[in-house]
Amino acid sequence: MTEASTTTRALTFANGDLTLEGAVHLPATTPAPGVVVCHPHPQYGGDMENNVVLAACRALAERGCAALRFNFRGIGRSEGDFDPGQDAQADARAALAHLRSLPEVDSKRIGLIGYSFGALVAAEVASGALQALALVSPPVGMADLRVAWGCPALIVAGDGDDFASPDRLRTIAEAPGVELHLVAGADHFWGGYEDELSEPLAEFFGRHCLQAT
Repeated sequence: MTEASTTTRALTFANGDLTLEGAVHLPATTPAPGVVVCHPHPQYGGDMENNVVLAACRALAERGCAALRFNFRGIGRSEGDFDPGQDAQADARAALAHLRSLPEVDSKRIGLIGYSFGALVAAEVASGALQALALVSPPVGMADLRVAWGCPALIVAGDGDDFASPDRLRTIAEAPGVELHLVAGADHFWGGYEDELSEPLAEFFGRHCLQAT
């Protein structure tokens, strides 16, 4: 499958009284499994147009999974004021609910990805209701990471990441059901390493979502 056989559609969805903006990347064949992708912290320029977020969504759609990226409240055209705590988690849950409601998506095969700050949000939101969870460059050097997720999990990081210590990630990956993929030479921002990031993500969700029944 090539990117030409996928489509991308802008959308909005509600979280309470707020309207959040997003976009869904759809594979050639639907209904398909779906994955929500959470962006990094806006204080450092993070939004749904981030290079890692886009690379993940494109790779998933090419592999046969729908992928929904969105802006947290207060970012881009999403209404409200940004809040890195419970409100951000509520936004991610609303994105998951909207993804499940799309006619092109199989609501029983849903996954979640978070990058950097988005990984911290995803780790808090994840539960056994998901088929799979992936955390890209979780900043474990700056914040604690919840690890009781109840679903298969993949951690992807660069071995040159100053915010996601490989040694700390190896310890986290000792938990049952957690895989770790380290990319040689990549740092926290993945510039020039988007393909090396996309492949393990697409393989992981292909294994746990596409093959799930």
